[in-house]
Order: sequence, then C-alpha cells, then structure tokens
Amino acid sequence: MSPRLWPVTLTDGAVTLRPLRLRDAQAWREVRVRNAEWLRPWEATSPDPAGESAPTFGAMVRRLRAEARDGRTLPFVIESDGRLVGQLTVGGIAWGSLRGAHVGYWIDRAVAGRGIMPTAVALACDHAFAAGLHRIEINIRPENHASRRVVEKLGFRSEGLRPAYLHIDGDWRDHLSFALTAEEVPGGLLAGWRATRPRPQTHPTS
Repeated sequence: MSPRLWPVTLTDGAVTLRPLRLRDAQAWREVRVRNAEWLRPWEATSPDPAGESAPTFGAMVRRLRAEARDGRTLPFVIESDGRLVGQLTVGGIAWGSLRGAHVGYWIDRAVAGRGIMPTAVALACDHAFAAGLHRIEINIRPENHASRRVVEKLGFRSEGLRPAYLHIDGDWRDHLSFALTAEEVPGGLLAGWRATRPRPQTHPTS
C-alpha cells in the first residue's frame, strides 16, 4: 500500500521536511530577508512589464495548502536541528500516464554546503516515488553551481538545455534539466546519498 501523499513529515537525522504553516511567518521572513541578495538571481519573476505584487506570506500558504489538498503540490519547509532553514516544493504533480512532478528549493546561505539540501531532496523524492509518482525533474540555471552540485551528488541524469525556460530575475533564462525515474533508484535516493555523503570529521580527545 502506497504511503499517504500529504500531509506528511519526513526526517533523516537533523534534517526534517514538514508542511509549511501560517505560524512559520516570522522565521520564514527572517531567513528570506537575510538571504535576499543571495537568492535574487534564482527567484522567479513576472514577465508582465507592469509587474505583479508578491503575495503575502498568508496568501502563499493558503494557495499552497489548497494545491496540496488537490494533490498538485507538496509544500515543505526544511528544518535543521529544529530551525527553519529553507523551503522545498514538489510541484506540477501530474498523474494519469505521466505520474511526474518537478522539485524546486532554496536554503539559508548560512547552512549551505552542509549536506542539508541533498538530504531534503532525497527525502522528498523517495516519498513521491513511494506514493506512486514515476518521474521527478529539477530545472536549474546553468550559473547556479551550488544547486547543480545537489543534483550531481544525488545522481540525477542530465536531459540537456531548455532555452529561455523560466522567467527568473527579470528575464527569460535558460535552464538545465535533470531527471530521475523510480526505476533508476530502486533502493531510494536517500540510501544512495547516505552511502556516498562525507562523514563528519571526528577529532581525538587529548
């Protein structure tokens, strides 16, 4: 029997994925404000010259909750040691003959490079595959080397360049597409990542 798609909380060690909540507003805003310049080159924007006002946090949560109830989106926050450090969304969920989705994510610069994001992506993808999805893709700007390292660490397959794929940071930007199917990771992404990720260094006591 497949696990329930949503709501769900997923954990591996210090890393937890859980549903985004209205009471996350203060912690979410603090991380976003502190990382505004670091995240700006990778943030979606509107192609409408008149622009669109950004939704309030409450409006964003309510929209994502509605999409989650309809089975179209899995909106997670990422916690490390109980602290909100990022966001991961499994979006564009389609069933029928496709059974696919895409994953997007961001993380607090203060904890980037510690293996948190590969763990989070592995948790989300394993859950999606176990719940019946067949294909997960991640689309990344070629210049976003940090994000590309995440998919490389997890063994995502490159599917090539998508020219002018998404409107990011004020213009239509090329993206590299990476994907995996459930058959390519029969043992799960998390198990593979656990086997290859660097172990924390230990220092002998004097």
